[in-house]
Amino acid sequence: QVHLVESGGGSVQAGGSLRLSCAASGYTYSSVCMGWFRQAPGREREGVAVVYIGDGATYYTDSVKGRFTLSQDKATNTLYLQMNSLKPEDTGMYYCAARRICNNVQRTQVGPNLYQLWGQGTQVTVSS
Repeated sequence: QVHLVESGGGSVQAGGSLRLSCAASGYTYSSVCMGWFRQAPGREREGVAVVYIGDGATYYTDSVKGRFTLSQDKATNTLYLQMNSLKPEDTGMYYCAARRICNNVQRTQVGPNLYQLWGQGTQVTVSS
């Protein structure tokens, strides 16, 4: 059974940093897209950053470009999201997700309904 388990959330002040981890088990991901989504209270879930595992191509939503960075450890099937210069508007529940059938072009399609596998989420709170 496939599992995605997030960790690394927490509370920081504006300008601080956090590193989220997503450990995937139960399968070996290769030609899939994996990404991070977030959901703030009262708001829809939005795609933050996605990587196409096949070639490492990434996508970032405009609000996090230059601040957030994806990386992956293929040996341990772990996806990381380094978040720097955090802002209060980055606050929310962050979810790791995987899209089984994906390619380099489709990595820019970040509709949550396109992703089949989800972790339980990790809370990120940024105070001003």
